[in-house]
Amino acid sequence: MAAEHPRPLLAPENSLSTRSFVARPTVGTGYSGIHVQLDGVPSHHLPLLLAAYQYKFGRNVEAMCRHLIDDVAVGWDELGTDLLDDAPPALVTALTGGEHWPSRTLDHLITPDGPPLARMSVTDTTADEQDMQWGYVLHKEGVEVVSLLHEDIGPVVDWATDPRTVFNDHPAAGSSLDPAPTIRASRGTQPQSGPAAAPAEASTPRPAARR
Repeated sequence: MAAEHPRPLLAPENSLSTRSFVARPTVGTGYSGIHVQLDGVPSHHLPLLLAAYQYKFGRNVEAMCRHLIDDVAVGWDELGTDLLDDAPPALVTALTGGEHWPSRTLDHLITPDGPPLARMSVTDTTADEQDMQWGYVLHKEGVEVVSLLHEDIGPVVDWATDPRTVFNDHPAAGSSLDPAPTIRASRGTQPQSGPAAAPAEASTPRPAARR
């Protein structure tokens, strides 16, 4: 009997308005980043961010920050499969099931009186008042997953983690005192010519100082 193919981790038809942000760290436990309107849960953002770091940006976190944060005029509507550029076809298929959709910005929106929207920046001092639900802070060692509905900081998912890892979307799974929010290690086998994958583990948590 043929093995049943797992459902893709990402699917554009499942887009939900879960507000999140992508940011770079600043002094102490701070961060500065940009708003992302759709699909803010870990099961959507983390596979894209991990694969983008490993392949599209050649493990250069600063180049990744420039693309995702600095070069955006207003904010992101959604992050798309263009972040999987240069990833092995087997990995792309595992994540998307062969579907492709572009990242979309919010540059086309205008305010009721005509002028374009202001840049939708997010910082550690404004995230709560902007009603953010999840945040993804791009550290040198990995992605810090911040569940704003739970606490102000979170565990760090190592950049070497297999992008096909299944991540937990429950807000309480983003505790800085717990391991990275995974459900199970990965789906299928590692793509040929891909980077060595490490188990999805959290780095040593940062001090849990409140902002």
